[in-house]
Amino acid sequence: MRETTASGAPLHPPPPVDSVHGHSASSLVDLPSLPPADDSTLDLFRYTPIPTILLRIVELDALPVICQVSESLEAVSGACRREQLLGRTVDAFFDDNVNLPSVASAHNAIRVALDSKRPFQLEVVLADGRTAWSIRAVPIGRHGSPQYIQMELQNTTEERHRQLQLEERLYANETYRMLVETVKDYAIFMLDPKGLVATWNAGAQVFKGYTKDEIIGKHFSNFYGDEDRANDKPGRELRDALRDGRCEDEGWRYRKDGSRFWANVVITPVYREGTLLGFSKVTRDLSERKAAESQLIDAYEEASKLKSEFLANMSHEIRTPMHGMLSALTLLLDTRLNPEQLELARVIEESGEVLLQVINDILDYSKLATGSFSISHDIISVAEIIQSVFRAHQKVCKSGLTLETNLDPHLPQAAEGDSLRYRQIMQNFMSNAMKFTESGYVRVNATLKEEDDEFYTILTEVVDTGIGLPAGAASSLFTPFTQFEMNSTKRYKGTGLGLSICKSLAELMGGNIGYHPNPEGHGSTFWFTARLKKVNQLRIADALQEKLESLSAPSVTASPFEDIKLAATNTRILLAEDNLINQKVMLKMLAGLGFANIDRAIDGREAVTLATKHPPPYDAILMDINMPMLDGVAATREIRSLGVHTPIIAMTANALKGQAESYIAKGMTAYVAKPVDRKLLIKVLLKCLRGKTESPS
Repeated sequence: MRETTASGAPLHPPPPVDSVHGHSASSLVDLPSLPPADDSTLDLFRYTPIPTILLRIVELDALPVICQVSESLEAVSGACRREQLLGRTVDAFFDDNVNLPSVASAHNAIRVALDSKRPFQLEVVLADGRTAWSIRAVPIGRHGSPQYIQMELQNTTEERHRQLQLEERLYANETYRMLVETVKDYAIFMLDPKGLVATWNAGAQVFKGYTKDEIIGKHFSNFYGDEDRANDKPGRELRDALRDGRCEDEGWRYRKDGSRFWANVVITPVYREGTLLGFSKVTRDLSERKAAESQLIDAYEEASKLKSEFLANMSHEIRTPMHGMLSALTLLLDTRLNPEQLELARVIEESGEVLLQVINDILDYSKLATGSFSISHDIISVAEIIQSVFRAHQKVCKSGLTLETNLDPHLPQAAEGDSLRYRQIMQNFMSNAMKFTESGYVRVNATLKEEDDEFYTILTEVVDTGIGLPAGAASSLFTPFTQFEMNSTKRYKGTGLGLSICKSLAELMGGNIGYHPNPEGHGSTFWFTARLKKVNQLRIADALQEKLESLSAPSVTASPFEDIKLAATNTRILLAEDNLINQKVMLKMLAGLGFANIDRAIDGREAVTLATKHPPPYDAILMDINMPMLDGVAATREIRSLGVHTPIIAMTANALKGQAESYIAKGMTAYVAKPVDRKLLIKVLLKCLRGKTESPS
């Protein structure tokens, strides 16, 4: 690095000293002929408070010689003692101290002073960029001939630092002033302590429409609406800013022409030496963002409405065929089946119940919106759940595929948990494994991972030798509606929702869920953990007793069937159902319950015609909701408007939350969801036909 002048210009070595020839003597400091260097007259320079070196020009073509050094220079420079410098050239002084300006700096000052025959001052910044010196060279001579050079040295580091700070502040202030005055994207202005506008920038004029002359001196409440001014919102904002150091607000602000914009406003108090000068106020126009938010809210509300309609339609479309299937299965189980047929029918019944429960959860609007699922706390056996799921899949296992189970003998015989949710995850894992595995095995591992005084942590794994997952897919595996771009997706269709639901269920059971490749080779391992609460022996005994009673007490289970058959005697029922398959199944189910007098209506209009004959011919009406000509709700209203009070039971595949209450509010007596649960149907019919079950007195 080079030493520079304070202005940044590089230093240059001086020309030979004899360059002073030819200059006018009028510019020199003329003194009488001076005595020799050791004369007592030179002591005047020794005691000067200004750090000084006095140089004698011995010969014009030689370097000046030091003939006096002030004691003040010794203290400032830390150089050699004056006795060591006297009689030496000027180079000796500067070369011996790296903290002083360079020899070139001294020569520069000497050259200019001799050439101009005037005092010359040079500001020098050392190579460290911080230390600064001032060198002042004064030529002294007689009759136009230079004889001495008085060189004064001052350390100006602190003074230069103060000057730079001042320049930086002035520059920053000027830059800030120009920025504030010219920026148009923000309204930036000052208020005095009373809230009167004190400054105004271009952005404020663009935003608010006032010129500087129109608004300076006016109160900033002019930008607020009538309601805000009536509530003293402007005054509250100033008080909040004084209390908290700043105040930020979003709301409507008004322009000069009365139009409004959505603004973000920040008000900050400004102090100087503890005295409040006023407030800075920065305003941004967020009208575009506000409009975008409004559009987003409208779009969200529209999407929510469409989602509700979609769920209602999907509920109906799925439940309608399920009603026919499961109701027919119920009737099938009433027939004489051989053991193998009965086992297969039970597998269908069990799987159908799980499927129906899954659909109920997905279609429950509040649960889907919040991502919440209910968890029950029954006494369950993990081993029994796994074996049940395993047996169901054994019946449909393809050739070339082996199903295996590996159950830890330390698994608890009973614990508190939710068998339906546990089974739901197992069903999903097993179904996926068998769907994507052509040959090899699907293996279920269940182990007791941890145990403490209150809980068991059960790890369940489903391992397969199937197609596995593409690289990088595991990170989004449990994201809703995720399907992977691979050839197999064309063959295996799905919603991509199952694993996401499983993740929620596992977390609700206090566990986690995950995936890793099959460690034995090609394929996948899906696993989940569940934290099940320990139960005491008394609760286990109670649960077992309840289970035994439900399986072995025919008198208890037969009672509702006896009651409904008694109520069905001499009872006439109208079945309003447009789906021929569901109509056929319901007729068989009702006949099996003892109802012999059943009329049919294929739409709502026919149901009204049949139900409103005089006197009312029916003891109960089973009314489908979605029918042509006239839907079930409209048909019910017409029947009620004609004074008919026959119990009307709504039957619909629309099973969203709150619909049962809605149908009852519209004049119906009760509600049964499709697929129809026969036990629930019996219960509802008994309630509607309560007089039929009473014994004669």
